[in-house]
This record gives sequence, C-alpha cells and structure tokens, in this order.
Amino acid sequence: MSGFFIYDLLAVGMFLVGWTGFTYAAEHGASAAGNLIGGMALRRADWMRRMLHRDNRMLDIQVVRSLQVSNRFFASTSILIIVGLLAVLGSTDRAIALVMDLPFTFVTTRQAWEAKVLGMVLVFIYAFFKSVWSMRQYNYCAILIGAAPSAAELPEDEEAIAAPIARLATLAAKHANRGIRAYYFGLASLAWFVHPLLTIPTVLWVVLVLYRREFRSRTHRLISEYGVPS
Repeated sequence: MSGFFIYDLLAVGMFLVGWTGFTYAAEHGASAAGNLIGGMALRRADWMRRMLHRDNRMLDIQVVRSLQVSNRFFASTSILIIVGLLAVLGSTDRAIALVMDLPFTFVTTRQAWEAKVLGMVLVFIYAFFKSVWSMRQYNYCAILIGAAPSAAELPEDEEAIAAPIARLATLAAKHANRGIRAYYFGLASLAWFVHPLLTIPTVLWVVLVLYRREFRSRTHRLISEYGVPS
C-alpha cells in the first residue's frame, strides 16, 4: 500500500482487534451476563415491572428523557469532531510539519497521514450513528411506557408488557455504550499520529480501563449488590 508502512498495518490491526474483541467480550462473551451491562439489564427489567404498577408514570418518562440527553451531547460532539478532522485534511502539509517537530515522532507520508485522519473520521461517524440510534430507541421506549395499560387494567401476564420495554431500554443502552466506546478508542488512535507502535500500548491501556469499569469497578459491585440481602 503506497505510503503505508508495516508499523501502520500493525497499528490498524491492534486497533481493530482491541475494539472488536472487547465489544464481543462485553456484549456476547460468556462473562457478558456478569458485567455492568448485564447487571443494568436486570435492573431495567425490575424498573419496568414496577412501572406497570404506577398510575403516574411521568417519573419514568423523565428518566428516559435524561438518558436521551447524554446521547444528544455525544451526537453533537461527534459532528463537531468530524468537522474539525475534515478541516485538518484541508491543511495536511501544515499539520504534518507541526507533528514532525515533536520529539520521537515517526516519519509519515501525506497518504499515511490522510489515512489516519480519515480513520478517525470513520470512528466518530460510527459514534454519531450509535448515539442518534440510541436516542431514537429511548424515544420509542418512552412511547411504550405511555402506551402501557394502567395498573388497574393490567393483564395477568404482566411480563409480556414489561419485558419488551426493558429489552428495548437495554438495547438503547447497548448502542449508547458502543458510541461512548468509540470515543475511548478514538482517543487511543491519537497515538498513531505520534508513532504507530505507540498505538499498541495505548489500545491495551484503553481495553484495561474499559475492562475494569465493566467487570471490576465499584460501580459494578454496587449495582450487583443492589436488592441483595446482606
């Protein structure tokens, strides 16, 4: 590949393996049910069961709206980052000269630099779509909460109403998590501009941070302990 070095290919490979590998482990692996995402899925199921027994569900709607706000922020920020990166493409030569003045910077070509910038653009386009889709799913979740029968009119099989809403809320949270995860790995890709090999420890560091937060954090422990008698 013209203008691309073996180190750049290693950086790209490590980036993709780290991102897709962690996503699979967090969402589909054998341990996925015991992490932060799995714990919150159980709490959402509890939430929707209790929601059905409330006649006034404005509090539930407000909770859903508050979840939409963070997605709106990340979607808007993604657009700003994409615009900024495209502006960098318009001044590639000046940007390369600036980075080359830094110590330990790996010599790069114009083609490699543009590939790096376009790679980051794709990362934040992905983050934008995930955040917007999560926001829309939360909107559908609010509609289903509003359409749920009142406490006095609940059918015998309440789970047939509560479970789909809980699953939709969990699906929205999953897409929001993917959008936020793109930010983590987007930041990791900045190391590629300094030196391709620096991308490897940076991606590993991001994976370790995400792993600790999803599987070993105090937040995860507190959510797991919620409602369990001591």
